[in-house]
Amino acid sequence: MFKLLREDIRAARERDPAARNALEVVLLYPGFHAIWMHRLAHWLWRIRLKLIARVLSHINRWLTGIEIHPAATIGPGFFIDHGMGTVIGETSEIGCCVTMYHNVTLGGVNSEKTKRHPTLEDHVVIGAGAQILGPIRIGAHSRIGANSVVVKDIPPDSVVVGVPGRVRGRNGAQPPETGLEDLHHDRLPDPTMERLQALTERIDQLEKTIQRLQSSDEAIQ
Repeated sequence: MFKLLREDIRAARERDPAARNALEVVLLYPGFHAIWMHRLAHWLWRIRLKLIARVLSHINRWLTGIEIHPAATIGPGFFIDHGMGTVIGETSEIGCCVTMYHNVTLGGVNSEKTKRHPTLEDHVVIGAGAQILGPIRIGAHSRIGANSVVVKDIPPDSVVVGVPGRVRGRNGAQPPETGLEDLHHDRLPDPTMERLQALTERIDQLEKTIQRLQSSDEAIQ
């Protein structure tokens, strides 16, 4: 338990430049409070004290603005920055060293009592306002851009942007030599603009080809 506590404190200090020391994280970070109230609620859920677990989860939501179902599984080093409006559903599974910003939803898309919420593999970064829906898997070391809507599996080492989310690989690139999490979720491609630029270039090529053909016809005549 103490090792897990240290991991969560270390995650907050490493990923938030505003965190000055461990005491500040423990006393003043709602994301840290939400995670540890959830870890207690999850333990109560596992020993079948489910009503008490749900009550604690409800108190957690009221105190922090973060709603985490007590059945959700969360690995070590999880960090929620700010966190207000974040919702993590019942069958969600979150791996090691995942970072999540505020107003994120890990939601379900049906009412069946099966696996219906997302699985986040290790070292995933979820930007503010992103909606990840259904029993999908987000591959390790992926970044989800702010306000993206993701409804399909995402392979490892991907960048996802847009509505619905469009996937772009990044060839496994990681921050050089630092060992820190890749939190640069502002550095995102724009697939729509890239496609428009490609279409514009193609139209220019076609227009030049038509002009050459017209010139050839006029020369023959």
